[in-house]
Amino acid sequence: MSGPGQRLEQVLENVGVDSVASSLEPSLLILLSEAVSKAKFNSAVRSALAVKLRQDPIQIITNYSYREMLIDALTSDKRVELTKRLGLSDGQDPQDSTIYSDIAKAITLAGFFGLTLSNETVRPSAQATSNLKSQYGLFDHQRSASNRVWAQIGSGHGRTILHMPTGAGKTRTAMHIVCRFLQTHEPTVVVWLASSSELLDQAADAITQAWSVLGNRPMNIHRAWGDYTVDVSSITDGVIIGGFQKLHYLNERSGADLLRLSRNVGLVVVDEAHQSIAPTFSKLIDRITGTGKYDALLGLTATPGRTWEDIDADAELAKFYDNRKVMLEIEGFSDPVEYLMTNGYLARPDFRRLHYTISDEDIPDLLKLKPILGDYDAATLSKLAMSSARNRIILDEIDSLIAEGHTRIILFASTVDHAKDISAVLSVKEVASEVVTGETPSALRSRAISRFRSDDSRPIVMCNYGVLTTGFDAPKTSAAIIARPTRSLVLFSQMVGRATRGVRAGGNETCVVSTVVDVELPGFRDVAEAFMNWEDVYDA
Repeated sequence: MSGPGQRLEQVLENVGVDSVASSLEPSLLILLSEAVSKAKFNSAVRSALAVKLRQDPIQIITNYSYREMLIDALTSDKRVELTKRLGLSDGQDPQDSTIYSDIAKAITLAGFFGLTLSNETVRPSAQATSNLKSQYGLFDHQRSASNRVWAQIGSGHGRTILHMPTGAGKTRTAMHIVCRFLQTHEPTVVVWLASSSELLDQAADAITQAWSVLGNRPMNIHRAWGDYTVDVSSITDGVIIGGFQKLHYLNERSGADLLRLSRNVGLVVVDEAHQSIAPTFSKLIDRITGTGKYDALLGLTATPGRTWEDIDADAELAKFYDNRKVMLEIEGFSDPVEYLMTNGYLARPDFRRLHYTISDEDIPDLLKLKPILGDYDAATLSKLAMSSARNRIILDEIDSLIAEGHTRIILFASTVDHAKDISAVLSVKEVASEVVTGETPSALRSRAISRFRSDDSRPIVMCNYGVLTTGFDAPKTSAAIIARPTRSLVLFSQMVGRATRGVRAGGNETCVVSTVVDVELPGFRDVAEAFMNWEDVYDA
């Protein structure tokens, strides 16, 4: 038998002490606090859990929380090693409980952490009642929203908008609807539309995770944005994650290919519902939904407060979705955001605006730059990233947040190079930092995120560009600096959401969101100010 991949005690060093403590009985924690000094308490808590698991190693098989804790704490290299030892195929998650119905695999998992199991130990004793946990479940308020959406489009026909604020689980709820649709109307194609690479990456990551748990058959996910190329005309089953620009180009260049695809499409999901009414995109959506047997359309929005300043546009959007909208409805709460904060799903944020006036010489150049699909192009973002005055504001805000006691800060930079440059300056200032961008190799990304999630008491700044996937999960983040301008309220809300994880979701009671407001840049000031509509709720 091969030796452990990584001993249990070493793995637990990478787990937050709060997570470890939550798995121990309160009485044991009290005893530990009385038996050891405060300086040794964290170490004692980890040791106590290690002893508990060594005394009863079957718990890592029967208790999903323990297994999730240990596997999540592995480095990417060790996770790959575990996957190979278990003999899992690509896409299989070593946290999946069904894997360990195979006794040999259960013994292998225990051995990987230096624990010993026997055939007799693994065989569970019969119990009258067992509690089953869903690996991709929904909270009550999410299930309610999902069911109400399904009542409107589940037949394969109809249009509606799902309106859920950031932190309420909009993407996960939508993925349940997508998976349910794929099963109910098999074979069928679901097209998920968004405008930014960040949101498209996030959607691809989310459907991969959701279908691995909820799916009923092997299925392909097709990426159709940026440099990805796919022959859509031959797709008869599965999911297409598509960029508006890419599919619009396809429609203009080869309408016949899109027509052949459309005959097999049953559901279209628009991640930023308001983009549906742009003439170019409404034509595209109608083309895709108006050809086949089914024509369901679901628009998603996380926009807080009023949706648009243009009342006519708001009315046009409502008409496009047949005047149907599903919102969170929580008994006893007039506003779902207040419910999410009160119940610990959301941290209560302090929104701050860092005003920066673009220099007179730069204004003409920036005004000439046309936004792509309603957002800013690379030239605009690069121009802003090179501003020394703007970068001083960002660095000063990082200093202020650290002085206030924040130890996990995310900076959403303007470009990849901007993220790297700010990180380099922080290193010179002896402030720990990591860089994660869409270009970062997966192994390096995993290590950077692991360090950011660690219990290291030093302040760490994560300099991020273009990564919003579920793989970037750092719930202890208590502050975010948004220096990446966007006209997309959905993208903006996703960035805000990285700091607003509540206590119930492993995060904080409060957080700070600082936005660099480029005063003369068309559009972004409106986005930042529109988001301030949340203050009426947060200050209640």
